[in-house]
Amino acid sequence: MTTTTTTIDGRDVHVDAEGFLTEYDEWDEALAVSLAAQIGVELTEAHWPVLRFLREDYAVRGETPTTRRVQAVGGIPVKEQFTLFPKKPGKKMSYIAGLPKPHGCV
Repeated sequence: MTTTTTTIDGRDVHVDAEGFLTEYDEWDEALAVSLAAQIGVELTEAHWPVLRFLREDYAVRGETPTTRRVQAVGGIPVKEQFTLFPKKPGKKMSYIAGLPKPHGCV
């Protein structure tokens, strides 16, 4: 996997060819707000439990959770995921959470 460095809000971060962060520790909630704005998502309080679940699950498993896992383990229904992260929730959630794109996500 090829990584490059880009600047977001005055901070240098490592990203892959699609713009997904590649360094887990470079993410924080302020960066999440900027990442969300880049893809047209305005974060509300309802978004944070999803993003925190994704980060915690990834830290334990080393793999970005799919929308199915977010529902089954995180308790957040797929329908709600689509409401919070329209059209491509898996891709958008992982992007904003600073994680790699989930396997099987195009």
